[in-house]
Amino acid sequence: MEKQRCKWCNLKNPLYVSYHDYEWCRLNLEEDYLFEMLLLESFQAGLSWECVLNKREDFRIAYDNFDIDLVSSYDDIKVQELLSNPKLIRNRLKVNASIGNAQIFKSIQKEFGSFQAYLKSFAGEQIIVENDQVTNALSDLISNDLKKRGMKFVGSTIIYSYLQAIGIISSHEEGCFMYQVVESDR
Repeated sequence: MEKQRCKWCNLKNPLYVSYHDYEWCRLNLEEDYLFEMLLLESFQAGLSWECVLNKREDFRIAYDNFDIDLVSSYDDIKVQELLSNPKLIRNRLKVNASIGNAQIFKSIQKEFGSFQAYLKSFAGEQIIVENDQVTNALSDLISNDLKKRGMKFVGSTIIYSYLQAIGIISSHEEGCFMYQVVESDR
């Protein structure tokens, strides 16, 4: 018998099923993962997460394994390389934002000691369990702060998705086999 998953999960896409089953809404506050997911989520703006997820490994290669020191120092030559890569989302504004956002991410790490500490300054240790939302007060707060710091493509909806991706928000549906698993991890 097939496991029941959240209704949005495209069962025909093994990458999506794996992401749903093993990553989404699972708390992961490792700095490298926090940066990777923020970069990928920023490319989602106006697109589906499935589209971005399908290109994740191509992004990993093109973005030097999401090495924040390298990404934050990309120059015009690297920008052109990214924009000419047909395996990526080739949006100049998003590519430029990914570099600027990496620089701001690093400055936040320096200011707070880690990006995790920055996030916890808003969320504390709480895990929010809710469904059928696309923004909330927490995503609004973090989004507004990141925008004030100069980040781009970090609206409240993107930040809400980001918080789900890293597990600060848990949104598995009640009928989903992961609902109880994720809740018991807390």
